[in-house]
Amino acid sequence: MRRTVLTTAALALSAALALTACGTEKPDGSSDKAKNAGNSAAKSKEPFADASGPEIADQAIEATTSAKSLRVKGTVPDEDMGAITLDMAMDTRGVCAGSMSVGGQGKADIVNDGKTVYMKYDEAFLRAQSKGEPKAEVDAAVDMLGDRWVKTSATGADAADLKAMCDLDQLLGEFKGGDSAARKGKLTTVDGQEAITLTESDGGERYTVYVATEGKPYLLKLTGDSAKDGEDLTFSEYDKPVEAKAPTGDVLDLDKL
Repeated sequence: MRRTVLTTAALALSAALALTACGTEKPDGSSDKAKNAGNSAAKSKEPFADASGPEIADQAIEATTSAKSLRVKGTVPDEDMGAITLDMAMDTRGVCAGSMSVGGQGKADIVNDGKTVYMKYDEAFLRAQSKGEPKAEVDAAVDMLGDRWVKTSATGADAADLKAMCDLDQLLGEFKGGDSAARKGKLTTVDGQEAITLTESDGGERYTVYVATEGKPYLLKLTGDSAKDGEDLTFSEYDKPVEAKAPTGDVLDLDKL
């Protein structure tokens, strides 16, 4: 399940943005030198005025993959489990903190401070992920784990999938490689931050990517244009420390069971 969350998100992102420039859109040329001269001052003030869609995508990939930490929030589709909703801050050291939901059924909280992985599942999440199991076993799991923090070693075999989900290097590595034919669009804002839009198609799916125009050209948002359960992810808190505080109180140590 957790590996699917990471892989689905990464594939959705890499399908929409690619590394190398291809199919570059050239600025609209004109033989009217006076017109071009008159527009030059205005164009020089426009972000990415002289850059094509693929060139902007290149810059966004370079900036985003150089980040040491970020927060990704939103929804990605999964054919088997339905829409996966996640809100996760992570860094390149494997530290992460956040939550996820599968198919809108319950919620799981996750904290990985690099040494220990902490998890808390509510009853709805546990029951949804235990469909097909004997009722007595599901009831016992809910009674023991429901709405209760549990922990396991971050270096243990049982935490491998959770470590992958928190691996920012692995997530950003999916951006690298491929060709882009992105079309440059209009200026807009994402959570109050100015961005330029890029659009690109992958098979029958059309993606819109939002790239910051101020500061580093970070990826700010990605959406899939499908009517239902399409990708809708935002990226923020670049290079900010991840607050992965260990929970206190009643924490069940799974490694001792």
